[in-house]
Amino acid sequence: MAELTTAGRPDSRGRIDKRRAILEAAFAVFAEQGYAQASVQEIAEAAGVAKLTVYNHFGDKESLFRQAMEVAADAVSAENLAVVDRLRDPGDDLRAVFEDVAYSLLQVCCGERSHALRRLTYGQIARTPDIVEIVQGRTGRRLAEALADRLARLSLSGRLRPCDPALAAEQFLALLTGPMEVRTALGTRTASPEEARGVADAAVDTFLRAYGPAAGA
Repeated sequence: MAELTTAGRPDSRGRIDKRRAILEAAFAVFAEQGYAQASVQEIAEAAGVAKLTVYNHFGDKESLFRQAMEVAADAVSAENLAVVDRLRDPGDDLRAVFEDVAYSLLQVCCGERSHALRRLTYGQIARTPDIVEIVQGRTGRRLAEALADRLARLSLSGRLRPCDPALAAEQFLALLTGPMEVRTALGTRTASPEEARGVADAAVDTFLRAYGPAAGA
């Protein structure tokens, strides 16, 4: 029986926790099995709920998939935004902070959740064309906007040259993700920490050559 509040209504906390458990289990099963092979029964078992409970919460498998992807994308986004926030107060050693941010962003990008998001997105484009917008809007776009904001503030304070912050953010991220796509063979192999560090440091070096403060500034 559902726990009752003082008003005599079922406690919403249990429903929220159950919904979260289903979404987490769904993403894990979809990531392992792929959309087509994953079954609602298997997801229900992984979440520790009845199959009917899954349908009561989400209606059908496609709706469950979309919402599981949204939650996973939001989790990746939260990690990225926490990393970029380190540029809020970079201290005296700007290069060191940029290198730390670059390496940490690559760790998120190469993490299991990010890899699974990309695999599932590519695999479902034909069936669910808007899945790219769902994932990209919550991950890449939010990251680029947050990074552009940090770069704009650094430029205004004289730590970087005057620039178009949106373009600078786009180029910084491209310097990171482009080489890693090659190093990981489009995510089919794992890059070593040394490889990731090398890509991060090279990206920062190139970026600061273009956007670092002019000599004597």
